[in-house]
Amino acid sequence: MINKRNFRTMDLNLLRVFDEVMTERNLTRAARNLAMTQPAVSNSLKRLRETLGDELVRRSGYGVEPTPVALTLWPTVRDALQQLRDALAPGDFAPPDAQNAFVLAMADATAAKIVPGMMDILENEAPGVNLRVLPLTTRDPRDLLESGSADLAIGHFPGVLAELGALHLQDSSPRFLYQRLYDGEYVVVMRRGHPLAGQALTLDNYCSARHLLVSFSGRAHGFVDEALAGLSRQRRVVLTVNQFFTAGRVVATTDLLTVLPRHFVEATGREHELALSELPLSVPPVHVDALWHRQASHSSAHRWLRQTVERASASGFRTDQAALHPAAP
Repeated sequence: MINKRNFRTMDLNLLRVFDEVMTERNLTRAARNLAMTQPAVSNSLKRLRETLGDELVRRSGYGVEPTPVALTLWPTVRDALQQLRDALAPGDFAPPDAQNAFVLAMADATAAKIVPGMMDILENEAPGVNLRVLPLTTRDPRDLLESGSADLAIGHFPGVLAELGALHLQDSSPRFLYQRLYDGEYVVVMRRGHPLAGQALTLDNYCSARHLLVSFSGRAHGFVDEALAGLSRQRRVVLTVNQFFTAGRVVATTDLLTVLPRHFVEATGREHELALSELPLSVPPVHVDALWHRQASHSSAHRWLRQTVERASASGFRTDQAALHPAAP
């Protein structure tokens, strides 16, 4: 690794090239983003290799693959560059004039709760801002945030938050931060004419039924199955899908049972065709959190984004409560 003498004479512009190559994993795209030629990017990498004494990246398919040293070094370089950008060009975010584009990663059930409220806020306060929603296909979105593929991930991340909680005790500058948005509740959903509709489910008849599972990973094993295993019980999952909307439409026309967030049932558009029942077993509470990379924390634009998500979540919660408990005539 670099010594003090090499650092004093190192061209710090090489770190900008390194950061862009690590982000894109492709020399051609990195050169385009930096307004450089590809040979110039290759030459910069060569100089940085000589300074650091490591290969840094190797050719792989149509791009490059970082070495372990590069992966270890990149987060520090990325954070340092971001802090310099924020210090030299802070640029307070002005919603009425902003032309930013933000990328959010979330499941369809979460988007159904949050996005309508966000669009109301954007229309009224930041008409030039664009949003792009990516499907959340993992319970650990840190790679998306690390690479810059998403500005914010919103969902249920119990494993990530447990790990971050442990790291916070040791590290005063954690790489990822989070904010609790709302607590959800899961319920059993079936078609209204289902033989089990209109009655309290027992553990026996629940396990005897045929089930549909919403699984981002595609694995036919979820948190309900883990809870059942703790009781030495199991259920038969005959269909696995990766979207809550799909689950709602399928159970409305079959005898399958599924488990959905209570607030999402109305968003399926088929709530009058569906019956809800409480789960006949205890499962961990469902917390929905916003997760982001620490380097974004000082950005006024990102701060506005987080505040907007929080406001939209609160608005969605009030809407859900009104739908579940309509006012008396």
